[in-house]
Amino acid sequence: MRPFRLSTAFLSALLLSTGLAGAARADMVLSAYGGSQWAAPGTVETSDGTRFSADWEGRSFSAPPYYGFRGTWWLNDFGLSDFGVSLDYAHAKVYADDATFRRTPGWTTLEFTDGLNVLTLNGLYRFQDAARDWTPYVGLGAGINIPHVEVTRPSGRTFEYQVGGATLQAQAGVDYKITEHWSAFAEYKANYSFVDVDIDSGAKLKTDVFTHGINLGVSFHF
Repeated sequence: MRPFRLSTAFLSALLLSTGLAGAARADMVLSAYGGSQWAAPGTVETSDGTRFSADWEGRSFSAPPYYGFRGTWWLNDFGLSDFGVSLDYAHAKVYADDATFRRTPGWTTLEFTDGLNVLTLNGLYRFQDAARDWTPYVGLGAGINIPHVEVTRPSGRTFEYQVGGATLQAQAGVDYKITEHWSAFAEYKANYSFVDVDIDSGAKLKTDVFTHGINLGVSFHF
């Protein structure tokens, strides 16, 4: 499975959801964003006895870059105009740095860089005021991570997509209205991903990855 296929599948889901949202007479918004993403240090464990601390790099602007897509449904016609639901896909990524490999002799690659792909369902709340063009919002959600696991160590190599486990998400931002149908936004978003994957020799690798992102994006309002 290539990264563009993950993105294409997500966009197809958004287009289908657009039709469903229209039928339900909800306020539908499609968004795209990019920005700068980084990750806190974490502990890596393998089932065959290796344990070490990993320092992660985000490298947001190197290929493949960090980006995301989102579909949001504001529940205006259900008497809940301040509340919404979003489906959010982010192509996050992390690389172990050189200091990590100095602590793990024989390991030469440890990264999730064709994506620590994260898909979450979120509840949103916005602070509306008809007298202004900008609207703050906050959100919480949960979903799954689908990392591309890249590990090279003395016993072998792993290079494949897997379902890693659960992901939690929190976000806060502000949306600025440009026209009736277009707006721009800036936000902070954090994801806590529980990654549990298979690697070579029948072993398992576990790590919790806490990523942070400062996002800039555009939205189209239906």
